[in-house]
Amino acid sequence: MIPKTIIEKQITALSVSLKPVTEKMQGRAERYIFLKWAVLSRGKFHCLECAHTWKSDAQKASCKNYINCTACRGKLKIQQYNQVHFKEIEYWAVLNVCAGFQVVRIICSHKNMKKNFMPSYFHKEVMQHWINSKGEVRTLSLGTNVFSNTYDAWKYYSPLEIRPKNFEDSPKYRINPYKVYAGAQILDVLKRNGFKGSFYTIAPQVLFTALLKDSHAETLLKTRQTDFLKHYLLSHSQYIRENWEAVKTCFKNSYKVSDFTLWEDYISLLRWFKKDLNNADNVCPENLAEQHDRLVERKRRIQRCLKIKELRSEIQRAQIIYEEQKKQFFGLEFTRENLSISIMESVQDFLEEGDILRHCVFTNEYYKKKNSLILSAKFENKPVETIEVSLPSLEIVQCGGHKNKDSPHHKQILKLLNQNLYQIKKRIKNKKAVRAEN
Repeated sequence: MIPKTIIEKQITALSVSLKPVTEKMQGRAERYIFLKWAVLSRGKFHCLECAHTWKSDAQKASCKNYINCTACRGKLKIQQYNQVHFKEIEYWAVLNVCAGFQVVRIICSHKNMKKNFMPSYFHKEVMQHWINSKGEVRTLSLGTNVFSNTYDAWKYYSPLEIRPKNFEDSPKYRINPYKVYAGAQILDVLKRNGFKGSFYTIAPQVLFTALLKDSHAETLLKTRQTDFLKHYLLSHSQYIRENWEAVKTCFKNSYKVSDFTLWEDYISLLRWFKKDLNNADNVCPENLAEQHDRLVERKRRIQRCLKIKELRSEIQRAQIIYEEQKKQFFGLEFTRENLSISIMESVQDFLEEGDILRHCVFTNEYYKKKNSLILSAKFENKPVETIEVSLPSLEIVQCGGHKNKDSPHHKQILKLLNQNLYQIKKRIKNKKAVRAEN
């Protein structure tokens, strides 16, 4: 993308002035971000770190996951497959301050391994995130191969180019480096807002942006509520803002939330019943799942017994809106043997599935979620799990069966869905293309 605005031209010019990543940094990355590997071939172990070879104990070799090299003494993970070439790819980051910007530089490193040879490495800076003191971020990145199934198939020969503002919605933007290079340069305003050097498994660019423009994230970090912070930033959850009273009640009572998705659903139920969110007895239950299920049953009885007529008319009204929002996904179905996953195409389906699996997909009005897609997983045509997929990121937010517990088919469901997420992405692109034509 050609830089057009003043800020785009400024960032592009400043990017060229940054010092290149040093060999010392690359050396540290080679030592600390990669696993050390061994392969068992023809009764011998081959260390892919120092090229040493030694004879194995045939009786024990097949049972081991790790082994120590007899030469370099490194703890080696055993490769499951005996092949000629092995490759590992990891990301790491370098932090700089330049002209008032916090710069997060993402480097992609390749480790190429082969039996009886020392490993070779390749390092390439693939992205730069430029964040100003207001939390506004613009990204420079290499191009990617649009014909690849992976989102980070980098064109290493391409230059770093400015990306549009909506690049923040891309999964490439949220790449989380395995390590951040020590001795990082940090803006003073970030230190003022609570950053003390730890990222808590959050991508640096995501954490910095939030700390500079979101007071909720700043408060969560300063009060050391890192579990809430991770959930807030990694799951794109807006419930933290909506339920801030309940969150503060958890702080005051040192309440640890074991399942955030279930807790948020529970707080939504408390709101529906107009319960006091400053009351710890309401917000901090000892048995969260039990209290959640109790309120779901109570709400369901009220909806059935007292408002059955309104419920029918509500379903009809909601169906019109639901079709407008999700019609482009109707007809999607993924199958394998007796297992199938399909889009829920009517609000009535939400009601029936909630009744069968005894969870809150209907009572908490999941059909009104604009940025979520709800799917039903069936085994032998019987619902076993309900799935929520975030449309902006195509991440699986939750996948639960009877009373929100995993069914015996949970792993197969997740595998089948992950293999077919590209079909959902294709429908999203088609809708955008139609809008652009109109």
